[in-house]
Amino acid sequence: MRLSQYFLPTLRENPSEAETVSHMLMLRAGLIRKLSSGIYTYLPMGLRVIKKVEKIVREEMDKAGAIELLMPAVQPAELWKESGRWDYYGPELLRFKDRNGRESCLAPTHEEVITDLVRREIKSYRQLPISLYQIQTKFRDEVRPRFGVMRAREFIMKDAYSFDIDESHAEISYMKMYHAYTKIFQRCGLNFRAVEADTGAIGGSFSHEFMVLADTGEDTIVACKSCPFAANIEMAEVKDRPLETPFHTSSSTSPQEVYTPNMSTVEEVTEFLKISPQRLIKTLIYESEKGPIGAMVRGDHQVNEAKLRRLLGLNQIALADEDTVKRLSGAEVGFAGPFGLREAILVADNSLKYTEDMVVGANRTHYHILHVYPHRDLSQITWADIRNITEEDPCPRCGKEIRLFKGIEVGHIFKLGTKYSEAMGAHYLDEKGKLRPMVMGCYGIGIGRTAAAAIEQNHDQFGIIWPMPLAPYQVILLPLQMHEPEVVKVAESLYNALEERGYETLLDDRDERPGVKFNDADLIGIPIRINIGIKNLKDGMVEVKLRNQKEVTKIKIEELFLFLQKIVNNG
Repeated sequence: MRLSQYFLPTLRENPSEAETVSHMLMLRAGLIRKLSSGIYTYLPMGLRVIKKVEKIVREEMDKAGAIELLMPAVQPAELWKESGRWDYYGPELLRFKDRNGRESCLAPTHEEVITDLVRREIKSYRQLPISLYQIQTKFRDEVRPRFGVMRAREFIMKDAYSFDIDESHAEISYMKMYHAYTKIFQRCGLNFRAVEADTGAIGGSFSHEFMVLADTGEDTIVACKSCPFAANIEMAEVKDRPLETPFHTSSSTSPQEVYTPNMSTVEEVTEFLKISPQRLIKTLIYESEKGPIGAMVRGDHQVNEAKLRRLLGLNQIALADEDTVKRLSGAEVGFAGPFGLREAILVADNSLKYTEDMVVGANRTHYHILHVYPHRDLSQITWADIRNITEEDPCPRCGKEIRLFKGIEVGHIFKLGTKYSEAMGAHYLDEKGKLRPMVMGCYGIGIGRTAAAAIEQNHDQFGIIWPMPLAPYQVILLPLQMHEPEVVKVAESLYNALEERGYETLLDDRDERPGVKFNDADLIGIPIRINIGIKNLKDGMVEVKLRNQKEVTKIKIEELFLFLQKIVNNG
């Protein structure tokens, strides 16, 4: 492709709307353009990257025995009501009515549709197992779209679904997908980790997330330094263990109310009372379908909402608003405590069992309570692991040291079990003629997220550094003096020769200064740059610059193709 005839609107300045490196570089490099909040057009260069990801995904899905189909983006409400998710899914589900008043939604996922299809067509154990997949546009009406295509409302997703006769066979299907995903992200040239994860709105009994490791990632990953354990922080359990210095079994000091004027945050209260955050008990109030919840953790810990939701068997929880907090506690936000929260389900983190002489909110604005001994003073509460693990905690598997790092979720696989098949009547007849529910799994990959994650992991101050498998083009030719006939002649000859040999080649034939061409080549991140200049041509040579290296190598033209072959094959 000749750049003079290509649609590549690059930007010199960083867009003000960009929040992450990938968002900024995808805009600057002319990969995407925003249509509206969370909705983007993929421009030609960006679409080539998307197609590269899709090709790798298709090849590995096919190898794993999955069969491609394509399902509608518009789904009838009846299916979602049948599965029980019409009301549960929340406002992210974009609902609408057609001209006949029939309720529908734009698909955020396809569990209902695929289950409906399979229950109509598959009746016998002889037709199982089967795995079906698609690559299709999804829509989720995110409350706050951000990070470009990383958290968009409209996005491209590969979703696959497996159907088996029982759990043991479903485990085989699950592991096939696990290995296929591992191969996909390896082929994409990404540094990633598979971790145990929460099933969230999709449901099911077990899941793994595939995380691209990047300092800019939204998710926190926990990994043991000594054993294979790795999990999303939502799933990492904390071992229930006493403090090294245990509390005394009794105390004569009674709780005492103290005036803490306008001190509502952990930092303000602990500084005012001259105590450490470990001696403060935070009480956070949540709303749920089972009523209000009072969740208590140490001041230096964070409530793990996924653990709290799973513990209480909830579909969703959310922090209560200011009015609700005031109604339940009688105080402004920041002064809630466990005493007197009679309407709320009280849950305290296990670590509080081993603390003493603590401080809690007094359920009275501007006041806290001193000298609280949880084992003595807190009753009618549930003790459980409801906090985020920290690097001070041991590995929940082997007890050794752990570390936390950041990641970007690009894939997620689930053991669904019979959640949808039982709700929607997806049954089969076994070899004895008995009706049984199919056991399901589902498996998703964010196509655009994978491309964006590759940028987050591979960039420098000049632009993108594409891994060879995802690069929109493998080679970019830069004739540096377009007014020199010999430069143009060699550039054209090399361009035609590269194309004939199957190299994806971009020829920057614009009449621009070398500096402009160098900057654009670095920005769009093509892995191999070949500089063609009049000075080197006198010696029958060109310059080769790899995007992920600083050095420039001079190569004789007749040796160029062998040199390129080695680079591309190793890329």
